[in-house]
Amino acid sequence: MTRLQTLPVSLQKSIQNRSLLKVISGLSNFNPESVFRISKAAGIGGADLLDISCEPKLVELAVQASNIPVCVSSVEPRLFPAAVQAGASIIEIGNFDSFYPDGRFFSAEEVLSLAVESRRLLPEVVLSVTVPHILPLDSQAQLALDLADKGVDLIQTEGGTSSHPISPGILGLIEKASPTLAGTFSIVSALKENHLDLPVICASGLSEVTVPMAISVGAAGVGIGSAVNKLNNELAMVASVKGLRQALNSLKFFSTINQ
Repeated sequence: MTRLQTLPVSLQKSIQNRSLLKVISGLSNFNPESVFRISKAAGIGGADLLDISCEPKLVELAVQASNIPVCVSSVEPRLFPAAVQAGASIIEIGNFDSFYPDGRFFSAEEVLSLAVESRRLLPEVVLSVTVPHILPLDSQAQLALDLADKGVDLIQTEGGTSSHPISPGILGLIEKASPTLAGTFSIVSALKENHLDLPVICASGLSEVTVPMAISVGAAGVGIGSAVNKLNNELAMVASVKGLRQALNSLKFFSTINQ
């Protein structure tokens, strides 16, 4: 049995069907009221997974509010065991976007070291690792291969917060997502070339317009942050999650027809 097979069956199926929808509340979001609203909206809207900051009390709150599996994100592996004990199903090294404005960047070597330490602490828990988009695409691909060699179960991409689209409307949304889409394609291609079946989650800067593109370049699912967590009320959050869910389901529907 692989570690992914220890996940709830519904989550396993969403990964296998390449339709995973993960809602990200934010690595630095420790506000219980905010996390509760986002978690509740994620559950009602049809998300498969909730990604929150690594705090045991928030894990308990999120599980109760959403009734869906929870992933905890941190860059401090020592924090993971308590969060898992509180009910987290997945641990994740990332998300790095919140550190960039302060000039804090993560090298491939540092990310790999954090992954090794996380795996040592929790050898039986599903481990996801974000690949920093500041690395050149070939280095992103190589880091993904190195992470797979160290026992990482999921790879996640990023890039949206550092993207600066110059066009309005739909074209701007595509420009916003281009870094994470490029990273996803490069990583998926490298994994396939090395006969590695490791799911890749495309995250950061995505929208209803670009979610189908993420799946088309090889992602097993998508991670959505600001498109949900920056909204100012729960109804808007639910509507956003439902729209993203519909975009993924429509893609799956048309894929089935064309087979």
